[in-house]
Amino acid sequence: MMITIKQIFFEIWHVYLDVSVFMLFGFFVAALLHVFFKADKIKNYLGKGRVKPVLLSALVGIPIPLCSCGVIPVVAGLKRQGANDGAALAFMIATPESGVDSIAVSWAMLDPVMTIIRPIAGFVTAILTGIAENYFNSPKPQKEKSVTQDLFFNVAPGSGCSCSSCGSGNAQDLGQKIIQPPLSQRLMQGLNFAFGDLLTDISKPFAIGVLIAGVITFFFPAELGDWSRSNPFLSMLVMLVAGIPMYVCATSSTPIAAALILKGLNPGAALVFLLAGPATNVATMGMVKNIFGTRALVIYLGMIAVCSMVMGYMLDLSYRLLDIRATAVIGKAGEVIPHNVELAAALVLAGLLLRNMFMHKHLHGQSHNHEHK
Repeated sequence: MMITIKQIFFEIWHVYLDVSVFMLFGFFVAALLHVFFKADKIKNYLGKGRVKPVLLSALVGIPIPLCSCGVIPVVAGLKRQGANDGAALAFMIATPESGVDSIAVSWAMLDPVMTIIRPIAGFVTAILTGIAENYFNSPKPQKEKSVTQDLFFNVAPGSGCSCSSCGSGNAQDLGQKIIQPPLSQRLMQGLNFAFGDLLTDISKPFAIGVLIAGVITFFFPAELGDWSRSNPFLSMLVMLVAGIPMYVCATSSTPIAAALILKGLNPGAALVFLLAGPATNVATMGMVKNIFGTRALVIYLGMIAVCSMVMGYMLDLSYRLLDIRATAVIGKAGEVIPHNVELAAALVLAGLLLRNMFMHKHLHGQSHNHEHK
């Protein structure tokens, strides 16, 4: 029993060690994005046209690190400022399906083919869903404006999401002009955001993802690969059904997918999970229905399901044509990092996680005491 626990812990530690450097790098890039990219800069370009605003919003959404719940107030803000429904839905899909942090972790844990295909698949899914929404779901401006305005100010408490980014609707989102602080101050604000709020948002699902990945690596039978290769369509369908209601962010879903691939799951099924999981969960589906309507929710889920299955099939076909076995190259990208650097990054990341956990608990305690006074 003791040997089993040690072996499981070793697998979990190995997964964590592999991704630490790339996590830190991803959060650093997220800090730069927070400083130099503001959503209100592009909202004026998302209102007119059925195709161009969708392409722009999907392209802008790819690098932004927000979870499927955290993106809701941003989408509501963009829609309130005049973005059409297709552009808003495209942003809502592209943003949680990828992000600089998840792309960095993908490079550490997945092979280069998966790392490149993942954001491309998310981008294609987003634009096809947005275009379908604009062509097949006629808008009702007055009703939607009222619903969106209510949701924009109340989405965080009722969404069921604990992310601090869910409360990100601020003066800047509302289009009010604010005075920009000096660049050095904005850089510090970006670093505080990335290694503070954003890391806190991701830490719990990321930790769960690493734990699940370690357990899968240890317990899952090797026969999974044989079954997956014999039933590629069924394995993709299983991952789709598992991913849609589950709350996983793009970063936390990566180690789970990597562990399943290592056990022999076909990469197409893993891609289905990476696309469907981060873009959907029960809270998100409820918000899509409230903001855009029932027909939009059907289009949203239907396009994600169809696109992820098609992308999964095309990915499996690409591996066969290139004569590449996903299990032969998984995790090799991380081997270029010296062990001492990995260990230092793991300790730094652990220190940041503990600091944020302590600060969050301290602030929560202060808020709780204040409510009782």
